[in-house]
Parts: sequence; C-alpha cells; structure tokens
Amino acid sequence: MPIFTKEKFSNLAERKATSRGKSLYSVLNEAKVELKTSSKIGIFLSHSHKDKNLIKEVISFFKGVNVSVYVDWMDDGMPEKTSGETALKIKSKIITNDKFILLATNDAVISKWCNWELGIGDTFKFSKDNLLILPLSENSGTWNGNEYLQIYPRIESVIQNGNEIYDTIFRIKYPDGTTKWLHEWIKE
Repeated sequence: MPIFTKEKFSNLAERKATSRGKSLYSVLNEAKVELKTSSKIGIFLSHSHKDKNLIKEVISFFKGVNVSVYVDWMDDGMPEKTSGETALKIKSKIITNDKFILLATNDAVISKWCNWELGIGDTFKFSKDNLLILPLSENSGTWNGNEYLQIYPRIESVIQNGNEIYDTIFRIKYPDGTTKWLHEWIKE
C-alpha cells in the first residue's frame, strides 16, 4: 500500500504551495481567513493536535484541488478550554462540512478525540462516500493503523512504472480494491 511518509507528504505540500507562488505559512493564514468566508467544498479535518505541525501541509495539499479545510483550533468560535461545548461544536462542524478526512497518523490512531470524530464522521458521511482517511506513516515507513481503519477508503499516491507520482495524481482506494481519482471524489 503506497502510504505517504510524513517527510514525503511535507515535501509535496511545499512544492504545491511554491508552484502557486505561496509559502506554507501564507497558505495557513489564508485558510484561517477562508474559514470564515468560504463557499468552497469544505472538508472537516480530524487530526491529533500532536500533528499540528502537519496542518499547513494538509491545507496546502487540498488547496491544490480547490477545497477549504476546517481545522478546529483555527476556529475563533471554539472554546479555549475543552468541554462539552467543544464536542457539540465539533459534531456540528462534522455534519455541516461536505467531507470528512482523518489525518491518520500514529498519534491520531490513539487519540480519543480522533476516534470519537471518526465515529461521528462514520454516522454522517461514510454511507454517502464522503469520508476518507489520509494515512501518514512515520518517516521510517511505520504506520500503526488499527484494523477498523481498513473499512474506510484512503488517499494514496499512484505508482507508475515502479515509481510513486506525488505531485499530480492521487487516488482513493476502497477496501474492495476499487479506485477513484481524488479530484473526482471531491467534486461529488
């Protein structure tokens, strides 16, 4: 399975931002503004806060396919301290965004919040084919994905002639082995 490593994914995101004349930090700042005003297709990004350093890369990756990304800690309307109100607001954002993506790192797989969010996403997005996982392994290539993650479609790179093509082509691979291009899934 061609899972991205964090390093390769970060390099890809940097190249995508640069090709649009942006830095990863400017992409993050634009996303914060867009969060309040966007009418683009929206993705709720479930992630471990331990992976906060990867968020600018994820946003850059999806901006390359003209999608806005909702990240809870970028939302000024979220409570400063985690509470039941936080859970209600997150649940509402999962429901109101068009798509749900779990940034499935080793830290996310063990996060109680990510697992809770995935359960909400499963309830409201999975049957409509609006839920994906984006598995990112450690740079060593290890990924501790749990068995239950195998039931969800995932974003992966495409291998052509034995080489991964990172810059232009991404696909969704479903558990039954069928595939779909990422840009098609986003438009649906």
